[in-house]
Amino acid sequence: MGDTAGLDVDDPGVHRLEGERLDLDGVLGELLLTPDGRRDPYPRYATVRSAAPVHHSGLGFWVTSTYEDCQFVLRDPRFVKGDRDTLDESALNDEEREAVAYFRNRPASMLFTNPPDHTRLRNLVSKAFTPRTVEQLRPHIVRLVDEILDGLGPGTVDIMTGLAFPLPVTVIGELLGIPADDRLGFQARVRASTALLEVTATGAELLAARRAGEEMEAYFLALLAERRRHPGDDLLSALLAVEDGGDTLSEGELVATAILLFAAGFETTTNLIGNGLLALLRHPAELARLRADRALLRSGIEELLRYDSPVQLDGRTAAEDLRVAGHEVAAGSVVLTLLGSANRDPGRFAEPDRLDLGRDEGPPLSFGSGIHYCLGAALARLEGQVTFDRLLDRFPVMELVDATVDYRPSLTLRGLVALPVQLGV
Repeated sequence: MGDTAGLDVDDPGVHRLEGERLDLDGVLGELLLTPDGRRDPYPRYATVRSAAPVHHSGLGFWVTSTYEDCQFVLRDPRFVKGDRDTLDESALNDEEREAVAYFRNRPASMLFTNPPDHTRLRNLVSKAFTPRTVEQLRPHIVRLVDEILDGLGPGTVDIMTGLAFPLPVTVIGELLGIPADDRLGFQARVRASTALLEVTATGAELLAARRAGEEMEAYFLALLAERRRHPGDDLLSALLAVEDGGDTLSEGELVATAILLFAAGFETTTNLIGNGLLALLRHPAELARLRADRALLRSGIEELLRYDSPVQLDGRTAAEDLRVAGHEVAAGSVVLTLLGSANRDPGRFAEPDRLDLGRDEGPPLSFGSGIHYCLGAALARLEGQVTFDRLLDRFPVMELVDATVDYRPSLTLRGLVALPVQLGV
């Protein structure tokens, strides 16, 4: 399993076996299955990264944990998106397997497709998310943030429900043309559907994901029908116009694309705002630094993304036999790239466990890499920049109400259940 010299065996996540061997699968199990592992995965990432940067787990998959190895897997075209790569069906009952089959039999979104389908689908929507197009939204996003902040504080506010969710769901809802009254009801459905992204999804979670998927599918089928009758100045209407112009985009693909864009458009940005503000509040010197120098906003958002990424892992499947850092990976093998570990790799980032808003060492892997690089990265960055800028302008005092916070019971998507903050003027 690798040389363990230099490891602190008192660190959380370090499982000792005979001699100097470590039970890395035990560490991975803590990451994936335990509240402690999800609350603070970073010491466990360090254990895996130091002992075996490329690890063939007895849990049935490979793991990469350094920046270089994760980036290699994400960029190499011989690694493809599998059929919901990480799901293990061995312990599921018939109804739960039917829930998995429901998703596998639906037209796949860009998240689970490969070229040429992935290229075709991405090209249809990419123009709406270019950095130049997104930057034109800045004045409007500033107004939206100010309107939300008008209703907050002074006093104790849950940032997650008061700001981190309302802003991005409004932005992506407006872009797609989803009526304002319909947006709030999607948070629970999207949260339920993300069980498909977790390695350790339970049967009950998969059943809930299916129900949420069916509800979202029915909603978007009806909304797309309405947009056919009454086109608007929105992305859904534009996608329908492309379809009517002879593209091979099917109705199922339209629905899958709409669900993905809406869900991804707020889920990760919500966690960027929550995780990022928590990091700043726990590092008051960096918070004061940002207050004093807003030129740090651009590099600061990159650092917040690196320090506690909203997306902690991604999966790929080997399309052929190949080698990763000298290890033979057989065709059909699933490889989990630990993005949260890559972002704390000392081989890439100096003092990686230190928050430094002025850091300039290249981008983190928080938005992935390669052809599946997050389509909405520019939008998420812009929303983060505006949110923290206006929040600091509005509230000279921001303090954590409780040093202990609760994380959602997931690892792939890392976010807070709540973030109570005392806001003062």
